[in-house]
Amino acid sequence: MTTTPAGPVDPAPSAPSPLEAAVAAGYAFEGPALELGGLMTDATTLTPVHVRIPLAMLNRHGLVAGATGTGKTKTLQLLAEQLSAAGVPVFAADIKGDLSGLATPGPGGDKVAARAASVGQTWTATGFPVDYYALGGEGTGIPLRVTMSAFGPVLLSKVLGLNDTQESSLGLVFHYADQAGLPLLDLADLRAVVGHLTSDEGKPELKALGGLSSATAGVILRELIAFQDQGADAFFGEPEFESADLLQTTPDGKGLISLVELPNLQDRPAIFSTFLMWLLADLFHDLPEVGDVDRPKLVFFFDEAHLLFNDASKAFLDQIAQTVRLIRSKGVGVFFVTQSPTDVPDAVLAQLGSRIQHQLRAHTPNDAKALKATVNTYPASDYDDLGSVLTSLGIGEAVVTVMNERGAPTPVAWTRLRAPESLMGPSDPAAMAATVEASPRHAKYAVVVDRESAREKLAARLEQGAAKAEAEDAAPTPGSTPIPKPKPAPQPKPAKKEPGIVEEVVSSSAFKDFMRTATREVVRGMFKTGRR
Repeated sequence: MTTTPAGPVDPAPSAPSPLEAAVAAGYAFEGPALELGGLMTDATTLTPVHVRIPLAMLNRHGLVAGATGTGKTKTLQLLAEQLSAAGVPVFAADIKGDLSGLATPGPGGDKVAARAASVGQTWTATGFPVDYYALGGEGTGIPLRVTMSAFGPVLLSKVLGLNDTQESSLGLVFHYADQAGLPLLDLADLRAVVGHLTSDEGKPELKALGGLSSATAGVILRELIAFQDQGADAFFGEPEFESADLLQTTPDGKGLISLVELPNLQDRPAIFSTFLMWLLADLFHDLPEVGDVDRPKLVFFFDEAHLLFNDASKAFLDQIAQTVRLIRSKGVGVFFVTQSPTDVPDAVLAQLGSRIQHQLRAHTPNDAKALKATVNTYPASDYDDLGSVLTSLGIGEAVVTVMNERGAPTPVAWTRLRAPESLMGPSDPAAMAATVEASPRHAKYAVVVDRESAREKLAARLEQGAAKAEAEDAAPTPGSTPIPKPKPAPQPKPAKKEPGIVEEVVSSSAFKDFMRTATREVVRGMFKTGRR
């Protein structure tokens, strides 16, 4: 006699498809990895296969791309959380202020729970250690400043939009300031030097420089004035930020997440992107060679990357490509975040080992061209039409390929991304302000330092010249009878103090020559940047 089962019987699990098998094998790494999400075979089918990035491969750089509103910021947040948890410091630009929520545990909710369950994620509301920075102190954050000498003529030319001839001329101005012992700390210093070279007193020195015409110097001066009118003078000065301060971990082993915001980005896009490039070049200059490491020393997220590459000269792009290529050996990973992969030059794009591509739109002929170019940059895919996949991705979905532990590309995987565990939105402003005040970096950088620099030294020269001219005018002419000056009342001489050995050394001509040489020497890096 047969019996009827009390309930339905689960069908035997079907064999994995070739796509599932290939992705499962391609993303089965031996070492620690960041979890991205679950594999999708089509718009409705989610598999239990996990898509990941090996932690050791993150210094091979990466790209997060996609149209506005497709989830790039949430992906950046997801990566930053896991990096911090793994003890890796993170630097990111917080364009819209949403990333400040990394410091606050997420509220959860039905949608978050459903997404986490669908990709096998054990979701726990978590806040992460964050330092907030602001360029020039504008906004809520620790002030970020850089001296004009450290920023250098190449990056400044990019900000000012100078052509090749004007860039070369600006380099001569920096060279003159170095040789003349005129420290360039802020915009006012550079303006003073250019103004001096175009003045009657400075024209002989301008002529001696060679290759710098008064007309070009005038163009540079006008651009500097316009730049200062935009409020950029708050960005340059001292104390200068030390990039090594980004490599911090907390006592419990979490990597510190450093976020920098720039209010009114639309007004000053060039200075924002160029500052990030200076910071990257400074890291390259300061950090020691470490070769291949189990985990990166820092992961640097370069948001709004297209702003850096727009209207850039070939020489400038070559320097970016060289910096990105070589900084890997310093243990630093760089992720460019932008709308389309075509925003990134080929020489840079070729060095990005991990790709997280959110939805692309093809509403215009240019969009369609960019979509075709994007598809051509991917390795062979098991999806019938990768272009169709890229245009049909939902919010929080991405097409992923990364570099495996052998250095080979993994299979292309349509991925439903995990949910961030921190707040997906801005943190409370009062809490942010308290975090800033409590940071050791705030005590280090909050107070502006205004030491003697080029502006003051040139002003002193003018005063000395005016005093000398006045003295010459007051000198008696030949044949005239000088008017005797009254003798001052005798003053008691102070007791002569024997100088100690420190005073003798400091007042010696050898010491003064050494300090003068040390002040003038500036170590130039890839972008001809340097620190005093």
